[in-house]
Amino acid sequence: MDLDGLAHRLRDFAAARDWEQHHSPKNLVMALGGEVGELTALFQWLTEQESATAAHDPRLGPQVRDELADVLIYLVRLADRLDVDLLAEAEAKVQRNETRFPAPGD
Repeated sequence: MDLDGLAHRLRDFAAARDWEQHHSPKNLVMALGGEVGELTALFQWLTEQESATAAHDPRLGPQVRDELADVLIYLVRLADRLDVDLLAEAEAKVQRNETRFPAPGD
């Protein structure tokens, strides 16, 4: 599935449950922030090494992957409501960053 397919599936999911009324950009941003907070809490007291392997830890991994999915879902839903092409905007941002922060020797 690509981002457009995910956006379409999420749009259909919300419509089937009559959740569109609750999926304003403001509410989606707030929900996204909450999910990022839940992801942050999972990493809060990990060592650098533990954080590097958290997604594959038998105990912590399922929670990390679940919160990452929630973050992506709310981000894609927000972008869909705002009619923003996330991949195009990410590509443009990376290009700007390459100009702003050239690699050593460039």
